[in-house]
Amino acid sequence: MQKSVSSHTQELYNTITPIVEKLFKGSSLYTVKLNKQEMIDMLVELFGKFTPEEIRAIPEHDLTRRITQILTVEAVSGTLNDLTPEQIQMFDEAVEGR
Repeated sequence: MQKSVSSHTQELYNTITPIVEKLFKGSSLYTVKLNKQEMIDMLVELFGKFTPEEIRAIPEHDLTRRITQILTVEAVSGTLNDLTPEQIQMFDEAVEGR
């Protein structure tokens, strides 16, 4: 059983790492706010809750979109603590308007 868990984990690293590498290259927000290896480890743990079959069934563009959303939330989550109540209201309105 342990072998299948570690091979699933390795498969996740092999799938997630290139996506994260590409997203970090395209975003100064990520490179400034996030530790790339910590994010890869966190995503592998998060997606590790799914079976290998479930992960393989997610198209790459959809997986990339999901990872982008997670990285963005991680990057801005600390930033929100520094906002004034007025800025938080503006942020909430902007998010709701998506």
